[in-house]
Amino acid sequence: MRKFIIFTDSACDMELETLESWGVKSQSLSLIFDGTAEALLNDNIDPVWFYGKMREGSTAKTSAINVEAFSAAFREELEKENDILYIGFSSGLSTTYQSACIAAEQLKEEYPEREILTVDSLAASAGFGMLVYLAVQKKAEGATLQETAAYVQEMVPHMSHWFTVDDLVYLKRGGRISPTVAFVGGLLGIRPVLHVDDEGHLINRFKVKGRKASIKALAEKYGEFALNKGQGPVYICHADCRQDADYLASILKEEYGVDVDVTVFTGPVIGAHSGPGTLALFFIGTEK
Repeated sequence: MRKFIIFTDSACDMELETLESWGVKSQSLSLIFDGTAEALLNDNIDPVWFYGKMREGSTAKTSAINVEAFSAAFREELEKENDILYIGFSSGLSTTYQSACIAAEQLKEEYPEREILTVDSLAASAGFGMLVYLAVQKKAEGATLQETAAYVQEMVPHMSHWFTVDDLVYLKRGGRISPTVAFVGGLLGIRPVLHVDDEGHLINRFKVKGRKASIKALAEKYGEFALNKGQGPVYICHADCRQDADYLASILKEEYGVDVDVTVFTGPVIGAHSGPGTLALFFIGTEK
């Protein structure tokens, strides 16, 4: 069977050590903090430090991965006679996936004997990371490049993302909500519950009053949409609010008998748009 390597990018929010243990190669998105000239790679930023800076009022501008970076990384594997499966950050949220596709098309002309397949995860953060993990499992079972890509594509519409934020100011900055909604919501303690839709965009689904209510709402969405209740995988990611992540995990265990398989930080590139206190739940659902 032809050898192939799974590629992804840092928006999957899986730690580099984890990806390395899975045999997955990754490219890193970047950001510029407070208008400084130096670009910081997502993979090299301490998330606790990052969210601490955000709480102090610092802002970050994020950047996608460019074609040249993907070309260099892909070429390295093609030279080793490896085929490539790239699973990328939602095209509805970043141009990163498009850059990878352009690089792949260019390299196919240079390496016609090799195969490069790309899959748009239409996902972000640990939900995207879960799709990468599922691909790793499929490959370990002996699936070919084409079989693994088809399986991931089949799972994309079932990757349920539900999340909430602790401060509306970050959604306001990103244009997700109006300044008036952010101001009034802040005064009233309103917390939005959002998810990623079928096109890979973030959308606001409904609002609740208070942080605990928003966390419980995430758990309720598991009860409503989980394909196999009581079974994993279930992932949680948090923007420096581990206690809230543990509280969500305890509700899931008590109400539905399911254990959380992975709890990770929301990476800085994702968290720059949602802010500290972001809490998200990911599972295989009847729909996204």
